[in-house]
Amino acid sequence: MENGNLRTVRVLLPLPLADAYDYSVPEGLEVAAGAFVIVPLGKRETIGVVWGEGTGDVPREKLRHVADILPALPMTDALRRFVEWVAAYTLAPPGAVLRMTMSSLSALEAARKETIYRLAPTALEGEPKLTAARRRVLEALKDGPAMPAAELAHLAGVGTSVVKTMAAAGLLEGVAREMRRAFPQPDGRRDGPALSDAQRRAAEALIARVKAHRFSATLLDGVPGAGKTEVYFEAIAAALGAGRQVLVLLPEIALTAQWLRRFEDRFGAAPASWHSDLTSLERRETWRGIADGRVKVVVGARSALFLPFAKLGLIVVDEEHDGSFKQEEGVTYNARDMAVVRARLVSAPVVLASATPSLESIANVTAGRYEALHLPARHGGQQLASLSAVDLRKTPPARGRWLSPPVVEAMRQTREAGEQVLLFLNRRGYAPITLCRACGHGLECPHCSAWLVEHRFRRTLVCHHCGYNEPPSAACKHCGAVDQFVACGPGVERIAEEAHALFADARLELFTSDTLINRHEATAAVERMIAGEIDILIGTQMAAKGHHFPNLTLVVVVDADLGLNGGDLRAAERTFQLLYQVAGRAGRQDRPGRALVQTHMPEHPVMQALVANDRDRFVAAELADRAAAGMPPYGRLASLIVSGPDASVVDNVCAAIARRAPHRAGVSVLGPSVAPLALLRGRHRRRFLLKTGRDVAVQPLLRAWLSEIGLPGSVRLQIDVDPYSFL
Repeated sequence: MENGNLRTVRVLLPLPLADAYDYSVPEGLEVAAGAFVIVPLGKRETIGVVWGEGTGDVPREKLRHVADILPALPMTDALRRFVEWVAAYTLAPPGAVLRMTMSSLSALEAARKETIYRLAPTALEGEPKLTAARRRVLEALKDGPAMPAAELAHLAGVGTSVVKTMAAAGLLEGVAREMRRAFPQPDGRRDGPALSDAQRRAAEALIARVKAHRFSATLLDGVPGAGKTEVYFEAIAAALGAGRQVLVLLPEIALTAQWLRRFEDRFGAAPASWHSDLTSLERRETWRGIADGRVKVVVGARSALFLPFAKLGLIVVDEEHDGSFKQEEGVTYNARDMAVVRARLVSAPVVLASATPSLESIANVTAGRYEALHLPARHGGQQLASLSAVDLRKTPPARGRWLSPPVVEAMRQTREAGEQVLLFLNRRGYAPITLCRACGHGLECPHCSAWLVEHRFRRTLVCHHCGYNEPPSAACKHCGAVDQFVACGPGVERIAEEAHALFADARLELFTSDTLINRHEATAAVERMIAGEIDILIGTQMAAKGHHFPNLTLVVVVDADLGLNGGDLRAAERTFQLLYQVAGRAGRQDRPGRALVQTHMPEHPVMQALVANDRDRFVAAELADRAAAGMPPYGRLASLIVSGPDASVVDNVCAAIARRAPHRAGVSVLGPSVAPLALLRGRHRRRFLLKTGRDVAVQPLLRAWLSEIGLPGSVRLQIDVDPYSFL
């Protein structure tokens, strides 16, 4: 906009700000929408994105100039609209959402230069006295491209000093070029494995959606081992053939070497990965490669959804039901749902794959918003693992033990057959609670309303919420009693200890985030399992999904009731999904598998459905219960979390929020109440829950409700639309 013949633009900054700021454009500076620019902010300069023409509302004398334009490719219109959509839906400041798209600031700067060497025009003329080393350098370049000194020296078997000396002598020419990482190019024309009839029909349907170049949402629903990955690989091949980019989202726990190896076998090259373990250099080069289209396929965790794709033609969300797609900190969003939005904004298909789809996705299929493709049987005629409930009331473990006699016997039989066992318990550490026998005092985190978890193998007590840790002590801080601490309940370390006592000759290994610190260690553990170097694997949720262990025939769920406790809306759904998935790890090759589920509640609907292998009955009953209660997916929820270091100040803010709560038909507000996790990282927490009908837009309701609430500087208000956690 012209402001007294001075052009102004709105610049959105990657800060928790509600709107873009107006800046003036110096004469001669060409600034387009989406450009990355440097602008002054207070006494410093920062990077922002030009969001459009200025509002004209700021007096000319108060405007500050855009300082410079960065050489990065402009942010696409589709990505800017995605930022706005996510911000409006989650009620997060647009600048906070923008920050997620600018995940590598160094990628916005000018690319570094490097020198590459080629033959000088007269290099091969009149040089009879060349040394052998120099002749090898010339031979390496005679029919090949120019290359950096280190690469040329390696190819010719000489030192880099030889290359540089030849350049000084005029035999070689040095040419400057931008340093750009070369990414492997997956080839969609390569033949994939033979597909079953059901797989082929599903693949053809997905290929047709890709070739249509328009938005569609498809639920790919198949039992564990049905070959869902091979089916959506065919859709990826079609997108590559159309010259488009592909994004595959996987839960962090499932981003394994096995999946990457399968991809490379199918397409002849690895995809680009995007996850928390990347170095800053890898992040910069990958971000740039995605923006300029050199990267064709990206596989990543939820943050990959905000990457700057140049020509996105397909999104796949594998294990779409997984709770790790929900971000709980900062901007709270569900990457599965936002993937559907991003696909719509770029007119591309999105595929949601799972053996246990979320109830939200199933409801969307029923309502006709999503299409569905089904793979009801395992590939190659393999049978699903037989699943049995072990009633701990009838066959309890021995005193001080956690594995029941039927489980121990099944483990013995499996070991004798030379097959592998997975003991699954979704509880890290040795024991969840440590109590003093003398006074009953439990060891608690000083910063959270949570117990300290004993990690006996590392000799430390850890809070799994804030990371606080302390060494074990012999004396109770409460009563002074010595050597009176007792571990209550089992964690995976305690199960490992018991398994070792029962099978002393077995090779045991823990598969948890505490024992496998990074992705490389996890990959090595998976390879040891596949190679048969592990007899009994004891794991948490990390071991439940995304792995194919050919010789694993027995899965034991140590405590199937663990996830059913508490007031979580999705407790039954999550428990069924997790147990069904972990049972699916057994018998995936040519040997039959079985799963034993230890429970005190074999009559529970979740256990009944698992044993009967009747997922549809469970889903129907759970959906009916949700519909009767007006809960998602048939109602809307939004959570408000008020927190601060002073409980009385937090309560005063909550009282003010409660006084302005909306009261109308179809809308109810629960709270304020003390959160189950009442103290987290030293901050006292209170919760509200807004519940509405499906036809109510909660965002305008929340804006109107909270617009006049003033927050003290020490108090935070976090809004979570469509909450998954109720802690």
